[in-house]
Amino acid sequence: MLLYAATIFLSAFLLFQLQPMIARMILPWFGGSAAVWTTCMLFFQTVLLLGYLYVHWFVKRWPARRHALMHSALLAVSLALLPITPSPFWKPEAGGNPSLQILALLAACVGLPYFLLSTTSPLLQSWYSRSGQGVLPYRLFALSNFGSLLALITYPVVVEPYLSTRLQGLVWSGAYAVFVILCLWTARVSTLRGQRVLLAETPESKEPPPSRKTQLLWIALAACPSALMLSITNHLTQDVAAMPFLWVVPLTIYLLSFILCFDADGWYQRPIYLGLLWPALFSMAYLLHKGTEDIRMKILLLVFSAAFFICCMFCHGELVKRKPHPQYLTSFYLMLSVGGAAGGLLVGLIAPYLFVSYFEFPLSLFGCGALAIVVVVTDPASRFFRDYSAWTVILMTAALAGLATLCVRTQYRNLKDYKVVRRNFYGTLRVRETKGATEWDSYRTLLHGAINHGENWIHPERQRELLTYYCPDSGVGRAIRTRRPQTPQKIGVFGLGAGSIAGYGRPGDVIKFYEINPLVVELARQEFFYLRATRAKVEIVLGDARLSLEKERPNHFDVLAVDCFSGDSIPVHLLTREAVELYLRHLKPEGILALHVSNRFLELEPVVEKIASRLKLAHLQVESAEDDQGNCFESTWILLARDQALLEQDPIRGSGSPIAWKPSVRLWTDDYSSLFGVLK
Repeated sequence: MLLYAATIFLSAFLLFQLQPMIARMILPWFGGSAAVWTTCMLFFQTVLLLGYLYVHWFVKRWPARRHALMHSALLAVSLALLPITPSPFWKPEAGGNPSLQILALLAACVGLPYFLLSTTSPLLQSWYSRSGQGVLPYRLFALSNFGSLLALITYPVVVEPYLSTRLQGLVWSGAYAVFVILCLWTARVSTLRGQRVLLAETPESKEPPPSRKTQLLWIALAACPSALMLSITNHLTQDVAAMPFLWVVPLTIYLLSFILCFDADGWYQRPIYLGLLWPALFSMAYLLHKGTEDIRMKILLLVFSAAFFICCMFCHGELVKRKPHPQYLTSFYLMLSVGGAAGGLLVGLIAPYLFVSYFEFPLSLFGCGALAIVVVVTDPASRFFRDYSAWTVILMTAALAGLATLCVRTQYRNLKDYKVVRRNFYGTLRVRETKGATEWDSYRTLLHGAINHGENWIHPERQRELLTYYCPDSGVGRAIRTRRPQTPQKIGVFGLGAGSIAGYGRPGDVIKFYEINPLVVELARQEFFYLRATRAKVEIVLGDARLSLEKERPNHFDVLAVDCFSGDSIPVHLLTREAVELYLRHLKPEGILALHVSNRFLELEPVVEKIASRLKLAHLQVESAEDDQGNCFESTWILLARDQALLEQDPIRGSGSPIAWKPSVRLWTDDYSSLFGVLK
């Protein structure tokens, strides 16, 4: 028993350490988007399904020795793929949807090790159930989920803050080699004991095989929390940051519910969780309706985490109530993995193409409520079995109708006031047109989630006026206005948005925008006027800004504005020592680097201070207040230059102060960064 438990625990631990680790490694190549994590989760769930399918099929159909030899050979071959370090070959080209490239990268780099780890829990449980020890194997599934949970908790708290990504990969690869040895040993010991694990007959069961309806219910109960987990992750990370800490929270709750439900029957009590389910669903629907702009991050995390835990306990508790005799163990786990993969497929691959907004979240809430009604009227042990006229069933049906109404109203409100709503891999973009008393006061706004990416007056005479974070008194505005009269200037900008900085363009100037999202480029050209009205020459480079700069000759920018940290998904690879060194190579000796660090949830100023100190750069934190009309927003820009005198010229002089030193923040490099330490 101890050998089985140790092997299963280690495999689960490595399985769920690999998920945030490999996603963290490839995140910079794909623009730091939260969708990278969702796509990775789709891959993990799909490979998990393949692993369970492998166990279900081969355990029943292949002779013991033949299957043992094949599995041992696969384990040996997987060692040749170590260490797990993605090759630069996989860095993407500009434009398009990178989902398929991410899936191909993961398959090539970690596909076989992840596949073999995913087979371990059901395979060893199957061996154990046929060993004749007379003990049900389902508690080993709880142990597996405990190992997974421990891995997820330790990664953002212990691993990521203290180990570089390269060292993470080496340590994980060494632990995987230990797992291979343990797994081979377990197979050998089982065979030597004469258990004939892979061929032996399962103890006779009087239970009939699960019906097709039961299997479909298994799939639905597994798919709903999977879709909810990814939907909540998307909702949180689109307005905060694409970082493992926020990825891990919903996944940790998901696994915790598995542990509790499969450990012992007493953890799940249907009357309690069925009563809590409806307040949980309505609380999440209410937060979706209200929006996140005025709600503190701690409140959001607390409410979503508690509500999601209740939903997971309900779905997974009902799964445990319907678990079959060990004779049908592999088919049960196979249906669970089919459901998990289906939820991931909906959120990760189908929704970005099918829906113009995040409709999958309210659909998942509605699906969970519908399942609550289904389980109580289809369970023969329920007192509401086939009793559709019972008051409880009627009230639940009414609650479901109310939930649907609230969700529909929310989505209608999110769409009706917008001129354009479009969605792709990088998220949902909305263009809102606000009518003033006259055309002179009318303007358009570009939104990504809750983040404002620029506004533009509609009246032809005002189309070059600067608004929001880019007004003349902002840090970037002051940096650009240091230019000499009649001298052309070259400006680089990371992040196009509505194209606001083009409003500074003069005849002879060149403004070069770097934008990863092709939809942003399309909307900036079609719905806003800065790019059309500017007097400068405008160039737009599609793709990740840093990867694009690495391929270009020195641009000799007078000002380089990096405007990628105000919200959405924080691309940490644009704020490392190596990144700033790259920016300096593209600046003139007297050039100024402007970093926009306005952010509701992250304190990025100490990170910039550490980099500036290491590179011996002069730095100035420029904070501008909101004006009386609300046209210019409160903003924080940090200006960096090689010479302090460059930050003492007009109109920069006297506009800011040095950044406060914070000893707890370490220097960010390409090999190390941690957003956990800069959360506000």
